[in-house]
Amino acid sequence: MATSPPCPTPQPAYPRTHPHWWQRAWVRYGALITLLALSGLVILALVREQTGTQGFLVGLGLAVLPVPLLVAAFRWLDRVDPGPWRNLLFCFSWGACAAALIAIVANSFATRWIATATADPASADTLGATVIAPVVEESAKAAAVLLVFLFRRRDFTGIVDGVVIAGVTATGFAFTENILYLGTAFGTDQLTGAGGIASVTAATFFVRVVMSPFAHPLFTVLTGIGFGVAALSAGRHRVRRALLPLSGLLLAMGVHALWNGSAAFGEYGFYAVYAAFMVPAFGLLTWLVIWTRQRELGTVRAELPAYVAAGWLTPAEPYALGSMRARRVARQHARRHGGKEAARAVAQYEAYATSLAFLRRRGRRGGAGADYGVREREMLDALWHRRGAARPALDHAARATAPPMPRPAPPWAYPYGTYSPYGGGSPTPYQTPFPYPARTPDQARSPYPAPAPHVPYAHPYAPPDPYRS
Repeated sequence: MATSPPCPTPQPAYPRTHPHWWQRAWVRYGALITLLALSGLVILALVREQTGTQGFLVGLGLAVLPVPLLVAAFRWLDRVDPGPWRNLLFCFSWGACAAALIAIVANSFATRWIATATADPASADTLGATVIAPVVEESAKAAAVLLVFLFRRRDFTGIVDGVVIAGVTATGFAFTENILYLGTAFGTDQLTGAGGIASVTAATFFVRVVMSPFAHPLFTVLTGIGFGVAALSAGRHRVRRALLPLSGLLLAMGVHALWNGSAAFGEYGFYAVYAAFMVPAFGLLTWLVIWTRQRELGTVRAELPAYVAAGWLTPAEPYALGSMRARRVARQHARRHGGKEAARAVAQYEAYATSLAFLRRRGRRGGAGADYGVREREMLDALWHRRGAARPALDHAARATAPPMPRPAPPWAYPYGTYSPYGGGSPTPYQTPFPYPARTPDQARSPYPAPAPHVPYAHPYAPPDPYRS
């Protein structure tokens, strides 16, 4: 018996083209801002309750001192491919409000529970400082790095981005924590009548602000490095992309636990850990970040010549965009001849060109995503619209920062004339010695100098390399 085909599912006459209200960008931004604002108000009330109004104001004034220096240092590291300020503002707010609130509530609850269960408050405080606090605080700070990694993936391209995002988050967390510690120390001095250098406030300020302002950023930077290496991994390496951030988080917890537990190593345990571990670790991470930044500049010089061949960039631009000194000279030149608008256009041109180089590198490695072509075209269009102000400035910067040309050898240095097939003896003005290529008869009759040999990815104004053909 024949059967009829099933009735098709009716389709709406006008399919939905607009996202739901909870999918709109302004709804998500509003919810995030509301969450951070509420966290800030709660953490403000908690800190003020523990320190008092006067202690809170003193702690706030002292804790804010290292913040501009740390933020400026992380922003300096991010100069090759600077991320948007809204990401840094979110990270700092998360660390100062949400992460600090989570840490205060969770640490207090865990410490009280351990003290009640063991009936030993001293052991509970030690266990809370060395085990509970590192796990809770580093997890709370890592949440901001994870959110940027998931929802701002275009701005998270490598190790430097992970370091900057994690460092700014930890700077916000340390800012709130310093307010609490400095305000509590000031309250203690008010009760005991101490003052001056011998006060608890001065000692706390010296230890937390002068000696170790980089402590919390150093811990969380390890998590950021894990996310940064995961961002460089191809999309097919899913296990590696999941294990690398987790490994960085566990390492950050371990270093944080060692730092908090240094007081249990004796009278000089803190100074021993500081000198033997924290300072070398800080130096090693600083070297790693600067080395990674130089590699990023090398990526710019290696990837952009493909767009020179296609006509999107001039031959001088890969060299100028791959040098921080040349970038600065280009912006100064644009500001001097075109004003602030021209300098802003050059800075935007440099940012788009750097992002384009990183996108091309990820595309060659298979990690650019399905929208690679659309994003590449958007960046190229952005470069093309700003080429009027950027190209003269970058060309000037390339010439101004080019290595000096070698002085030509005197005529008696070539007594046998073996460097040109079109004449013997010393070279004539139209016969150039090695390593320049031999000139054709038409070129020999030309009054212009001989062209330099073609060297892939070389600076167009640099002297030729005698070891390359």
